[in-house]
Amino acid sequence: MLTRAETFQAVVVSLVALLPACAHAEAFDTEHIFGFMIGTDVGSVGEREFQTDTTGRFGRSGGTYRAVGQEFELEFVPVRNFRIEVGSTFASQKISGVPGLDDQRRLSWQGASVDLRYRFLDREVAPFGLTFATEIHAHRVDETTAEGVRSFGTEFRLAFDRELVPNRVIAAFNLIYEPEWTRLVGSSAMERDSAAGVALGVLAQVRPGFLLGGEARYSRKYEGIGLEELVGQAMFVGPTAYFQLSKHSRLTASWSVQAWGRPAGSTASLDLVNFDRHQARLVFGVNF
Repeated sequence: MLTRAETFQAVVVSLVALLPACAHAEAFDTEHIFGFMIGTDVGSVGEREFQTDTTGRFGRSGGTYRAVGQEFELEFVPVRNFRIEVGSTFASQKISGVPGLDDQRRLSWQGASVDLRYRFLDREVAPFGLTFATEIHAHRVDETTAEGVRSFGTEFRLAFDRELVPNRVIAAFNLIYEPEWTRLVGSSAMERDSAAGVALGVLAQVRPGFLLGGEARYSRKYEGIGLEELVGQAMFVGPTAYFQLSKHSRLTASWSVQAWGRPAGSTASLDLVNFDRHQARLVFGVNF
């Protein structure tokens, strides 16, 4: 009987065998090739980029639910292994007949963010790449309910990646923790919640500048910033594609569906109270 390691190796070898011949496969730059995850690369010193990130979230426990966020970002690398990104987000939400949520139809400026990443290990000289990332954001509109809020949150990620087949197949793994503090406009009560999760992605270089693969993410939501009381959990899976459009531009497209989920205290097979049914992301970037 094959061991799990032998089975995984056989799958990778079979995937590579199905890829067309690619004598001039390019080296991986994992900074932007994933959709809902991150790789460990952070760019070269002096590099500057402009990026637009469109994220759509659709479907809740009933009625109509649609939320689209449009973020504009500037990225630069001031020193080796360290990247800074500043962003501003606009949000569009349409909510009608969703249990537990007020009907909303809104287009507004949502807030701003700062993303800092530091690479501790370079997979070119280490067994794997390792990067720590933290994003700090302040929002004036809740991304789920579309209500006016004063919200402050952080996202901490520990990212690992490794080439399974040099210049052909790359895998990444993320550990995620997200505490958030939210106060409704007109209220003095502060809500505290958090989320924790893991994510795994694998991409194969079909031809130079074109990568195709998938991502799987498991997330748990809690009341309290210290992961005190579980309120729901969900697993998302879906495809990801990366296109190098030109020497200076790129495009990443991802789509995920909730394959399994469960609200706390329920036997349901999906959690459409705390999570979306579908998520999609389109990222366009250009160097300058």
